[in-house]
Amino acid sequence: MSSSTVITNIATLVTNDPSLGDGSPLGLIQDAAVVIDGDRVAWTGESSKAPATDNRVDAGGRAVLPGFVDSHSHLVFAGDRTQEFNARMSGRSYTAGGIRTTVAATRAASDAELEANLTRYLDEALRQGTTTFETKSGYGLTVADESRALRLAAKHTDEVTYLGAHIVSPDYADDPAAYVALVTGEMLDACAPHARWIDVFCEKGAFDGDQARAILTAGKARGLHPRIHANQLSYGPGVQLAVELDAASADHCTHLTDADVDALANSATVATLLPGAEFSTRAEWPDARRLLDAGATVALSTDCNPGSSFTSSVPFCIALAVRDMRMTPDEAVWSATAGGAAALRRTDIGRLTPGAYADLTLLDAPSHVHLAYRPGVPLVSGVWRRGARVV
Repeated sequence: MSSSTVITNIATLVTNDPSLGDGSPLGLIQDAAVVIDGDRVAWTGESSKAPATDNRVDAGGRAVLPGFVDSHSHLVFAGDRTQEFNARMSGRSYTAGGIRTTVAATRAASDAELEANLTRYLDEALRQGTTTFETKSGYGLTVADESRALRLAAKHTDEVTYLGAHIVSPDYADDPAAYVALVTGEMLDACAPHARWIDVFCEKGAFDGDQARAILTAGKARGLHPRIHANQLSYGPGVQLAVELDAASADHCTHLTDADVDALANSATVATLLPGAEFSTRAEWPDARRLLDAGATVALSTDCNPGSSFTSSVPFCIALAVRDMRMTPDEAVWSATAGGAAALRRTDIGRLTPGAYADLTLLDAPSHVHLAYRPGVPLVSGVWRRGARVV
């Protein structure tokens, strides 16, 4: 039998249901309470109206919001790229080629080493309020290494993405067409049973539009739904391809034409913005304001990876988005919760309404705005995942 718990004395509750509270997209309720029954939210509303429960937690006048949904990360890897980062901060520009360094380290690592590294960063993210995460392969680039990466990831999350098409494997540097054939053939056969999604890095130095279409189409035929690294380093076909194939998300979206923005705004494809990458590469910031004003759905995620965005902190990315991508604090919090859920095509996470999973983050602050107002401060003081307090 499950037990019920009420968290009461919440200064500000973010529900992400505009039919509740103040009627904003965040559905803010002041002096609020939320009831957890088993692994689900059973009730939200004003504290004074909360029903009786088995257990009671006093939030002490703090804010509660949905657990962050990090819909883009690369956590199955070995080693780091400290020297590359140091050199880049000293003037060298970022290109896709640095991925090869991590590929070599990942291939050399044991399963135990890879899983220990994965769980280390998942625990780190959890302590910062992330309760749902997607993660990808892409640092093995052989049939055996890609499939083991996905097998390890699938032990820790349902949101697993096959990214054999991260870059052309160094083993196929002289024959990219043969590598695409491998990615869409034997490698896909080995990886599809462990994954929900398929992804491709559509970029100069990685895969062009025709190659990306072939890879994503092959994945769809095996039951994997597309997402795509699109328009990060330059203008290109990635966003248009994402919309054409009904990809759940087009990720990065830094270099967009007006046609790209219109395509996203008139589709179900989410524009997932990854400000940690721009921070860590000193690149041009994505223009979130342009996307939002056009009506596109925007998600915020960390892109946690050892090369271009080595952060697991969604609060940090929220602060960057508000400061440098022209998002309001409300928009950034929505994008890091409900937006991430939309990028994973989920309705059971990213919101605090009856029936959703009881994934909650308690801040040591009276409002969600403090995530941007107090950047770099460890504000997360409690985390519930599937109804159980884990932090």
